[in-house]
Amino acid sequence: MSSSQGGGDSKLFARGKVAELRLELNAGGKKDKNFVQKKIALKKIVANMTMSNNEMVALFPDIIQCMQIQSLEVKKMSFLFLVNYSRMRPETAIKAIPVLQHDMEDPNPLVRALALRTMSYVHVKEFVEATVPLVKHLLRDADPYVRKTAAFCVAKLYDHDRHMVENSDLIERLNSLLRDDNPTVVASALAGLMDIWERSDAIKLTIDYSNASKMVAILPDCSEWGQTYILEALMSYVPQESGEATLLAERIAPRLSHSNSAVVLTCVRVILYLMNYIAEEKQISALCRKLSPPLVTLLAKGPEVQYLALRNALLILQRRPDVLRNDIRVFFCKYNDPIYVKVTKLELIFMLANEKNIDEVLTELREYATEVDVHFVRKAVRAIGKLAIKIESAARRCINLLLELVATKVPYIVQEATVVIRNIFRKYPNQYESIIGTLCEHLDSLDEPEAKAAMVWVIGQYAARIENSDALLEDFLYSFAEEPVEVQLALLTATVKLFIQRPTKGQDLVPKVLKWATEETDNPDLRDRAYMYWRLLSTDMNLAKQIVMGEKPPITAESEKLDPQTLEEMCLNVGTLATIYLKPVQTVFRSARPRKLQDSPALQKHTLPTSQNLPTFDNQKNLSMLGMGGQPAVVRRNQNGGLAGVDNENEDGHGQMTQAMNDADAYFAGIGSQQMAAMDINDGGDQFGGGGGGSEAGYVVNQYAPQQVFRPAQGGGSNGDLLML
Repeated sequence: MSSSQGGGDSKLFARGKVAELRLELNAGGKKDKNFVQKKIALKKIVANMTMSNNEMVALFPDIIQCMQIQSLEVKKMSFLFLVNYSRMRPETAIKAIPVLQHDMEDPNPLVRALALRTMSYVHVKEFVEATVPLVKHLLRDADPYVRKTAAFCVAKLYDHDRHMVENSDLIERLNSLLRDDNPTVVASALAGLMDIWERSDAIKLTIDYSNASKMVAILPDCSEWGQTYILEALMSYVPQESGEATLLAERIAPRLSHSNSAVVLTCVRVILYLMNYIAEEKQISALCRKLSPPLVTLLAKGPEVQYLALRNALLILQRRPDVLRNDIRVFFCKYNDPIYVKVTKLELIFMLANEKNIDEVLTELREYATEVDVHFVRKAVRAIGKLAIKIESAARRCINLLLELVATKVPYIVQEATVVIRNIFRKYPNQYESIIGTLCEHLDSLDEPEAKAAMVWVIGQYAARIENSDALLEDFLYSFAEEPVEVQLALLTATVKLFIQRPTKGQDLVPKVLKWATEETDNPDLRDRAYMYWRLLSTDMNLAKQIVMGEKPPITAESEKLDPQTLEEMCLNVGTLATIYLKPVQTVFRSARPRKLQDSPALQKHTLPTSQNLPTFDNQKNLSMLGMGGQPAVVRRNQNGGLAGVDNENEDGHGQMTQAMNDADAYFAGIGSQQMAAMDINDGGDQFGGGGGGSEAGYVVNQYAPQQVFRPAQGGGSNGDLLML
């Protein structure tokens, strides 16, 4: 029966003509006792309206006549038409105000509520002004459904004209509804107040313990959305004592077993918020144990809810690691999970992996690495490599598993394994170099930039241990000009490392690569790095070795964690869209009010992420800070203007950066052809450095005018410098 009815409704979506629909709307007369003909005509009009057929606006006068018919179904469709077209024909829409005002005195509460809701939705000045006295009256209506609707209408009016609402007593009247006997009305009033507070900078929402306690008491009597509104409002309550926060968290904890995922996640958010004001560690541990089962239960729902729960679990684990510590098996992937769920589960498996469960995790990841989905396989291989970095005692087992996967000779597995092995070498220098030979056997499989760059890094870093390192690099250099910049930068650095470790092997390659990188490329990063290496090699070989082959910055597997400020804010937005992206709420919703923990005597400041010495990742570190333990570097000069060494100081980084730039400008401006020509690879043989002829182009990449190109003067007057400032 429903299918036939659905088929009949589909016929209503035929594009109709205004004249025909008007005839149908006015047909029937007194014979049409149940308004069947009018309902069919109205359905056709609404169907055309949803198809953006703006010709329907011509039927406005006829629709206003239909509004007076005492049929709830007819009124609903007529009011829908009014809301949709009122801004196109405001002068006609105004004629509907008396009808709506009359309906607000109807004995049927559904009609009263429908008329009020419709009137508040119309964004026309006359409607907004006429709605205010009606809302005031219906906020005291005898029926709770009407009072609930009136509470939402105050928020809607605030959206239309905030100054008018602020200058009236509507907000005070809305506040008075918080003392209503009906839980649904109280929840709706809270929702309205929260919405107004979100939109206003002038209004402050304060909830004391007495009000918060009353709100919690009515939670069981509210609908699922009413419970969500009340829990949301509790985020504005600031506990003044640790005991208050503990008691409130215990009282709302039963909501964690609710069947609605919105209620569960909002309850999780409130409990995480209240934990910041609880001093006793035992209470916090007990609450953490209560948060784990509801998150696991959400994984039994549909994939969309699963994904939301998983993304929030990623966030919660960073703030409260105890919540899901013993539940790693529930995050193992199922064969029919969507890819976005599988990838998120993989992240959680990595976060929960430890020395106790690493064997079980590696067994699971081995299975994932043989899946059909290429994207998921790559993620699994990368997770194995990250686990080797995270858990040192399991590094050898992870490497053995990676070598097993490389032996399959599947190209994308080999490439991912190469990338992660490069990171393992950085984490554990001089420990696992015996596998380099195995990697070199699969060079032909590498065709992706990241994998190529990783392999080139390995060859350059361990050039002294790889017998044919020069030949391997030369193979890569055949296609230097066609390679992406990422690979070109790796090749440039690897060639310099080869020359520093094995001068006789690299003396032919270095001049060629530096010449390509300075004269035959348009990329400023590549060109600048080549100039830097050229200057280093021509000035002081010992210093060049110290810098190029110096200690690398420490590499960890925890770099994907959120920074403390973002983590603190995200925990106050659990269950919202912001947690899907793991971005600050204002990045996702521009108009959203940023949330932060309010100060109080009970706030446990020492436990907050921002108060702990967590590693921060500054995207704007200058190059002089890398590899120096995080300290800015200061370049010392000897009396002749040459580089004498590098100092680390603890003064202001910005001042040192400016000083370093000024020193560099002065150095490059004053350096002479004697120093440039000092780089002699063959003890008097093949010199390179621009001193040969004055016809070569000299490029200057200046931070203020990056596209400006200078050419040295022709003739014998040129000093041979590549950089002229």
